[in-house]
Amino acid sequence: MKYALVDGIKTEAVKGVKGFCSSCGSELIAKCGEQKINHWAHKGNRNCDPWWEPETEWHRSWKKNYIIGCQEVVLTDEKTGEKHIADVRTEHGLVIEFQHSHIRSEERISRERYYKNMVWVVDGTRLKRDYPRFLKGREEFRSTEKKSIYRVDFPDEVFPKNWLKSYVPIIFDFKGLEMTNDDDIRNNLFCLLPVRKGEIMLVAEFSREAFIRTTTNGE
Repeated sequence: MKYALVDGIKTEAVKGVKGFCSSCGSELIAKCGEQKINHWAHKGNRNCDPWWEPETEWHRSWKKNYIIGCQEVVLTDEKTGEKHIADVRTEHGLVIEFQHSHIRSEERISRERYYKNMVWVVDGTRLKRDYPRFLKGREEFRSTEKKSIYRVDFPDEVFPKNWLKSYVPIIFDFKGLEMTNDDDIRNNLFCLLPVRKGEIMLVAEFSREAFIRTTTNGE
């Protein structure tokens, strides 16, 4: 976790400081070292949220685009009492989950059904083959009546198959933490929309700045 409650305030991990989990209330240990990014951890192997995963620098770099109050927000199902910690929940109620590691289809579906109003941002640099495959497939994108929205006839040849049946928008980030030239297409994000006609799907292209701005202001 990036944050723990210290005297009731969301605080990043600092060596020697005692914090508490905002979800289960248990004590957290500050893990601060040179090998991994600073983070909070439950004692032992305990973790109150089975969906929680170790974070990468890519993960953290995305979260910091949003105010602290919107990061690591605990959401509770009022009927069942089930709790999960969303990476980001904007002031307008949109949940944004940042995904670097592989995720099982069952868990992806569970998260989408639980959060409902959500989008995924996926690290497209995790596997070396993902960006070259996308770049090759992008040559076959077909324009539509709407600017920057394209038709993809064979999406399974362009994007990882485990994301093709998602119920919510999937936004691929092929830049990661790399430094790129201003005209590099990796500076943009590519959103696979959850609508399809047979095998045909739609992809929207937009800038990171536009995504951050519109998710922040509710557009």
